[in-house]
Amino acid sequence: MNAAERAALVTRFTEEAVTEPEIESILAERDDPHAYIGYAPTGEMHIGHFTTMRKLADFIEAGVDVTVLVADLHAHLDDEKSPFELLDARSAYYEEAIRGMIDAAGADPAAVSFVRGTEYQLEEPYTLDLYRLMADTTLSRAQRAGSEVVRQSENPKIGGLVYTLMQSLDVAALEADIAYGGIDQRGIYMLAREILPNEGYDKPACVFAPLLSGLTGGKMSASDAGSKVNLTDSPEQVEEKIQGAYCPQGEVEDNGVLEYLKFLVFPVLDERGESLVVERPEEYGGDLVYEGYDELEADYVSGELHPADLKPGAAAAISAVVAPVRERLRSQPQLLAEAYPESYE
Repeated sequence: MNAAERAALVTRFTEEAVTEPEIESILAERDDPHAYIGYAPTGEMHIGHFTTMRKLADFIEAGVDVTVLVADLHAHLDDEKSPFELLDARSAYYEEAIRGMIDAAGADPAAVSFVRGTEYQLEEPYTLDLYRLMADTTLSRAQRAGSEVVRQSENPKIGGLVYTLMQSLDVAALEADIAYGGIDQRGIYMLAREILPNEGYDKPACVFAPLLSGLTGGKMSASDAGSKVNLTDSPEQVEEKIQGAYCPQGEVEDNGVLEYLKFLVFPVLDERGESLVVERPEEYGGDLVYEGYDELEADYVSGELHPADLKPGAAAAISAVVAPVRERLRSQPQLLAEAYPESYE
């Protein structure tokens, strides 16, 4: 593949790339381009995380080295979403869940490097760089950058503001040419592009994944169990959630079922060379077979594909994609119990 083809692979199925010419230049000019994505180990991982993991397979195929940061300190700094005593257990769970998702998405987990924040964020030169950023960045700028990521309040804690600067600095500390994350991370990485050159570091290119709609309408919420499919959900739980999902006939906007198919199921099926089969009684036209998402959406908008037929097919396909990760995690009950004792003890 040439640089343009590799850049197209890196930026496909994304919300935004900042900027595509920069990414193409990185791929053309650097022998070992490097991308990173960070996860703060807070609540259990879910299908929204899986969509970002699938993109890592594209990075790897495009010849980009990938680092996954398990941002353990961040998980505590953001309003103590993870108690300090659970950081190690939750970090171990996140690493295992991420490896499972990468494998299920068709990539080799061994091709991805893992690092925890506490491995480098507690010593120089990171700490001195952080103090310099703290001295140069205003309170309002840090708040604005992290407004879609860090828990907000009228009287914010200092940890949430430091979180934003640390995430910006992580890009430089991990020597990432490309910062990758959900579109909610945009403000932080735009801050990184603004402030890192002032500290002698390169400005990173950025790739942003879309945020999936929740199954109950609106955006997916970590605090609303019914709005998302968890990685450990049984096939019966997946079917129940999809059957009860907001999925108005012919409507695409805020339709989480369609988004799951577009950003997770079809890319994984494409990797496997498989099609999506929607079973339908002969009296209503028989089964429908889809090679790609666009034709399914067209049928759904036209009325050829009814929600009553879409939902069972979508539930089965989603459950099948998640199955290897589910089995991997469920086979390690101690891992789950140590990370989330309130849910698995």
